[in-house]
Amino acid sequence: MPNIAANKKDLRKSKRRLLRNRAVKARIKTLYKKAILLMQSEKKQEVLLEQLKLFYKVTDKAVLRGVLKKNTASRKKSGLAKKMFKLIGKPQN
Repeated sequence: MPNIAANKKDLRKSKRRLLRNRAVKARIKTLYKKAILLMQSEKKQEVLLEQLKLFYKVTDKAVLRGVLKKNTASRKKSGLAKKMFKLIGKPQN
């Protein structure tokens, strides 16, 4: 346990960040698993694409906040998209 006031404050900040980062990472994992389950249950293409958009949004926000590194987020997004498009084909925009 730190004795200096600034170090005590750093410890409090570190604990808050740890909780926030864990929550964000857990949300990303949950969204990924949900997307996989939706693919396995053969939902409509629109539902799957909405889930993919939500996953992209949350992952990109985590990068901006410094929770995930850019390449890690890119790898996760790419992997999920690859699985989804293999199942449903490329969307026609």
